[in-house]
Amino acid sequence: MKRLGFIGVLVLLLASVSPCAAQQVVDKMVATVNAGVKTDLITYSDLMWQLALQPGTSLDNPTSADLNRALRLMIDQRLILQEADKLPTLVPSPAEIAESRNALARAFESRQQFEDRLRRVGLTSERLDEIIDQRLKIEKYLDFRFRNFVVIGQKEIADYYSTVYVPRFKARAPGAIVPSLDQAKAEIEKNLVEAKIESDTDAFLDTARERAEIVMLSPV
Repeated sequence: MKRLGFIGVLVLLLASVSPCAAQQVVDKMVATVNAGVKTDLITYSDLMWQLALQPGTSLDNPTSADLNRALRLMIDQRLILQEADKLPTLVPSPAEIAESRNALARAFESRQQFEDRLRRVGLTSERLDEIIDQRLKIEKYLDFRFRNFVVIGQKEIADYYSTVYVPRFKARAPGAIVPSLDQAKAEIEKNLVEAKIESDTDAFLDTARERAEIVMLSPV
């Protein structure tokens, strides 16, 4: 990450959340990623929204560590999204957005808890759909850029089965019958594909961060 210097805290607005939350969120610019493009700005609200959408993450007085993890994640998301926006075909449908929104809500203890967290951080339904749209674009881009080109050989599957799958299965289920290679093949191939995509994505982000102009505007 290139830090080009802190230039202080710029307060943009005060956003009141629902009365039941009994708190206010002060919005401010935190960072820019390749200034001048549509998705360059990251605000404090963006970080709070990121935390609110993570089940089990406390919203009460978030720590600097929590906020910085959210910031690092958002910088990576911005870098990928800026590439995804260059491909107009990667546009999620309304049905995909609705399905993803429902899946996100199911990750919480209840729909009520999910909606309460949104209200606490002032995340409107419209803005939530925009965030989901961006996340789906990122997923589609990574599939387009990496998943379609992943090839897993039979030797890789066999090696993984003997060196990883079997020992792990025996450790988790002592005495149980170990599935055969043919029975475990689909699961192993899926694991290897996901690992390859993760590795390729990490390499892509390492290069993107080196090339990017990332300016920290305010400490979190």
